[in-house]
Amino acid sequence: MDLSQNISSSIDYVRGLFTDLGRLVILIILNIIPIVNLIIVGYMAKTVKETPASESPPRLEGYGGLWMDGLKVAVASIIYMIIPLILVILGVFSIFMPMMPRRIIGLTPISLSLGFALMIVGVILTFVIAIIMVMAIVHMVKTESFAKAFEIGEILRTINMIGWGKYILWLIAMFILAIIVGAAGYIPAIGWLISLIISPVFGVFAARSAALLYVDAKGPKEVPEGKFERRFCIACGSEIPPEAVYCPVCGKPQQA
Repeated sequence: MDLSQNISSSIDYVRGLFTDLGRLVILIILNIIPIVNLIIVGYMAKTVKETPASESPPRLEGYGGLWMDGLKVAVASIIYMIIPLILVILGVFSIFMPMMPRRIIGLTPISLSLGFALMIVGVILTFVIAIIMVMAIVHMVKTESFAKAFEIGEILRTINMIGWGKYILWLIAMFILAIIVGAAGYIPAIGWLISLIISPVFGVFAARSAALLYVDAKGPKEVPEGKFERRFCIACGSEIPPEAVYCPVCGKPQQA
């Protein structure tokens, strides 16, 4: 699957969010509540976990489990970003330190040039680490092991299988789309509403797209056993028996 097919398939996938407006409204509400919004992160992780077995977004259920999965993603991300974050904070603080009264800060100022250097190194490290971190999170979710988020060798081999060129292009595409999504929030009068709706939708889209990259690289034999044997209702997303002709939850007929 090339990048255009990946993105097109992911767009088709997130359209499923709009077939259940109740679920979408709950996602939007949860997304704006601090700490609670880890449920949304967990929902994105569930999207990664169910790819490619499901062709529609997962059901929004098991909030406690989703929150814990979101917490794991958040903790792994913080561990990855802690060093560049410290460097950036030190750099910014040292630049503005001369403007603060010494009696308030009580610290010896760092030279301005060193402050700029720390900030630049921190920003560069942020981008470099983010390249690995994105696939590390997917790898962690797919293997259902927190420790696998830090198996750098396995993660780099996965990126090698994807192809560094393809992977970097995908990251750039996601970055551009994220900027567009962020810019939508500045549209006069209605920007805030657009931003509320599109933020969780974009998160699910990005999760699905990243998972497709991973699965395409790994292939069916590398995905944990049973992932390709599961079936989900094409209408409501409920897991159904492999031989089901009708969904036992919503009653909708299933494609052969």
